[in-house]
Amino acid sequence: MSDIFLHFSIATNVAILLMTFTWLLAIRLDFFSSVDVAWAYGFSVVGIFLAIWGPGWNSRKWIFLLMIASWSFRLGTYLTVRLKNHFPKEDGRYTVLRSNWKKNPHRAFFIFFMAQGLSIALLSAPMVFVAANSEARISNLEWMGFALWCLALIGETTADSQLENFKKDSANAGKTCNTGLWKLSRHPNYFFEFLIWCSFALFASGSPGGWISWYCPVAILVLLFKVTGIPTTEAQSLKSRGEEYRRYQETTSAFVPWFPKKTT
Repeated sequence: MSDIFLHFSIATNVAILLMTFTWLLAIRLDFFSSVDVAWAYGFSVVGIFLAIWGPGWNSRKWIFLLMIASWSFRLGTYLTVRLKNHFPKEDGRYTVLRSNWKKNPHRAFFIFFMAQGLSIALLSAPMVFVAANSEARISNLEWMGFALWCLALIGETTADSQLENFKKDSANAGKTCNTGLWKLSRHPNYFFEFLIWCSFALFASGSPGGWISWYCPVAILVLLFKVTGIPTTEAQSLKSRGEEYRRYQETTSAFVPWFPKKTT
């Protein structure tokens, strides 16, 4: 059990150092949206440290690092390209935060960045348990987690690609993407993101105590439904696309891909 606490300590310190550096860079660039990119890449950084220092079986550690890093780099690179295309204009969320934190924005954003670092550490639980497992074989649960991860990563990549291709067509300006996976779900990217976290927890469940890490996909689900995911995205969509998006809401599943409802 001491290994588990040590690994959580490593994850926390690495994440906090990463976010401190990102905060300093954000001040220099005057661009606080960079925290999203650092958050995504941060899991790869933490994963590398845990894979190197964890006493677990190397094959298991490196398979799981492949899972974490592939997801982390794909998301981080996707966000980097998106932010680069809009630089120096920040995401609307950070514009609002700037307005709310006018008196001392640097201090307020420091606290915000540290909270993001702590979230990385807390969500690193699957990596912590996997890094401590020294059993020299891959269990059926772990193979099931790996298979679910493959499905989820393909699904999320496909959803993002379909949305980007839709936006690139000038004829679709101001319209709602309603093709491919987006015809079956208003947020297929969020759905497959949730499945990715389920795959991490499922893989970790093959390690002693790893079942505890199921709080991670539950936390992601709460964030998607109650905090920064679906509510924010849909509010912005209703504001920009109005009645068209309301009709989309009426016919299309909010989360789990399913057949569209027929309109009367």
